[in-house]
This record gives sequence, C-alpha cells and structure tokens, in this order.
Amino acid sequence: MADKRYTEAVGRRKTATARVRLTDAKTSSMTVNGKTAEEYFPLPGMVRVAFAPLQVLGVSYAVSARVRGGGHKAQAESIRLGISRAIVELVPEQRKDLKIRGFLKRDPRAKERKKFGLKAARRAPQWSKR
Repeated sequence: MADKRYTEAVGRRKTATARVRLTDAKTSSMTVNGKTAEEYFPLPGMVRVAFAPLQVLGVSYAVSARVRGGGHKAQAESIRLGISRAIVELVPEQRKDLKIRGFLKRDPRAKERKKFGLKAARRAPQWSKR
C-alpha cells in the first residue's frame, strides 16, 4: 500500500476517532484496525453504517481505518464521517449528495460532565422531608 496513492481523512463521534484512508479499488473492501469490518464490528448493522457513503454513491474504494476510543457504534459512525470527508476531497461534486443525507455533519452529542454536589450530570441526591 506504500506505493499506492490514497486520500486520508479524520472522523469523530463522542470519544471515538477514526483515521480513514481511501484507495481506488474494483470492489469495496474495508479493514478496521487490521481486521475486516465484518470481523471487527459485532453487528452487521454497524458495518452498513460504516459503508453507507459508498453504498449511497455507488462507488468502490478500498478503505483502511484506524479507530480509537468510544464504543462500536460511535466507531462505525466516526468511520462513516471519515469516509465521507475523504470522498469529498477526491470528488468535490459528491459533497451535495453526502450533505443532504447528513454524512458530513459531526454529531455534537457527547456525555455531559458530572457536577459537584450532584450524583450525576443532573441527578440530584434523593430529597428527604424529615
């Protein structure tokens, strides 16, 4: 893979970060942290989430992703964002199609921090009248 040209992009979701590399290929294939996507993700739905930009556009690339942090679902969504960003870098005309489907938007939701005096982010200690 050192002699092949690739496009790299980063995708994030919650605490998961994916570094994605796209290489031209005849058929779409994906490796995640050295394993195939089917081996890495426990559910087939997560593989579909990660492959969504390629399926929607009907293009084929060999995808290599390095993912850290978060759970499997957040990792799949971070890979999806990374693939979308890399495709836009390669083919800027595809930006509109990806943007309409929400693949270029980073999901801003994350765990809220715990505040002092509370048991969780917003959960107050149980109140007792007497």
